[in-house]
Amino acid sequence: MTERPYVVLSCATSIDGYLDDASEQRLLLSNAADLDRIDGVRAGCDAILVGAGTVRRDDPRLLVRSAQRRAARADRGLPASPTRVTLTASGDLDPAGRFFTVGETDRIVYCATAAVEKTRDRLGALAEVVDAGEPVDPAWVLADLGGRGVRRLMVEGGANVHRQFLAAGLADELHLVVAPFFVGDCRAPRFVGDGRFPWHPGRRARVAEVRQIGDVVLVRYALSDRCVEG
Repeated sequence: MTERPYVVLSCATSIDGYLDDASEQRLLLSNAADLDRIDGVRAGCDAILVGAGTVRRDDPRLLVRSAQRRAARADRGLPASPTRVTLTASGDLDPAGRFFTVGETDRIVYCATAAVEKTRDRLGALAEVVDAGEPVDPAWVLADLGGRGVRRLMVEGGANVHRQFLAAGLADELHLVVAPFFVGDCRAPRFVGDGRFPWHPGRRARVAEVRQIGDVVLVRYALSDRCVEG
């Protein structure tokens, strides 16, 4: 049986736990030094996963930015950036988005069964569209990615995807960056929303690392025995 990928969840929040504010403009929670750290984590992964809501809202490229890191991957016989992966229930994704049009890496869309046919019609020339059941099952997605040779997966959100992976106990690490300000607006999205999680007052997650990066703080939580301190 193929072992599921090692899963790293990456997230940045305000002090009061918000992922964004309620405005139309994207709230910058990180800083240049931390964005470079994230780029290094990306470069060490085989695939990067985000939810369809993140693809629609943020129009991400999900590429390794550093030319040096891209070259180092090429020297190891790897594509310049990891495979890009998204999950969707509806298939409502813009084929002109940067997820589909920027960069030469592989793209996989894991789609709920009911929307597979229309999604293949719309996106099949740009990405591999995979029937992932109804509803999309993150555990099945991980098993499929493992069968494709993905050994390390970075999950970059959004809140619903993080909640699904955490509630199912499918994450090995959580990289939580806290920005030095409050949002204070209940209309804004929060990390991670309601749910039943394997970690609670009777079973605490282990802190593997705490690091100040400029004006933000990174807390790296170990969520499985596969995670090591460092």
